[in-house]
Amino acid sequence: MAVAIETEKKYIIRMPDIAELEAEAGYQKSEITQTYFSSLPGVTHRVRKRVFPEKTVCTETKKTRISKMSVIEDERQLTEAEYEALLSTLEVIGSLSKTRHIFLFGGHTIEVDVYPSWSKSCILEVELAGETEELTLPSYIEVLEDVTGSRKYSNHNMSLSFPEELI
Repeated sequence: MAVAIETEKKYIIRMPDIAELEAEAGYQKSEITQTYFSSLPGVTHRVRKRVFPEKTVCTETKKTRISKMSVIEDERQLTEAEYEALLSTLEVIGSLSKTRHIFLFGGHTIEVDVYPSWSKSCILEVELAGETEELTLPSYIEVLEDVTGSRKYSNHNMSLSFPEELI
């Protein structure tokens, strides 16, 4: 597995016009299913199946939080058979589906996750080089709340109990 420190900001934003996202540089769309397993305290263990129009990518990830914004991320790519094997052999505790829109802006890869049960808002995530790095978002993105480090809005916790929309 590849181990790295991931530092990211996470925001709830008003649902943008998807056509504006599609017009951004480097735009991609994928359908994601994340399944979480029982794991040691302080560790999040999941598998992800990400379906693009031209391919499917499966990964296994273990994350250990080291600060509000940063985690140690241990990740490896899986074959679809390995993905299915983990789903059938480990104790599943939650699952989450979303549509992910990715684009490039201001030197960052912006990820906008749209969830089936929310119609007015969605979540934007962006990885940063460090915890003090400044971030600029496109002018059409309306941030409703900074939820960086909020356990309520971690994908793991959202797979167990999906929160109501803010608006």
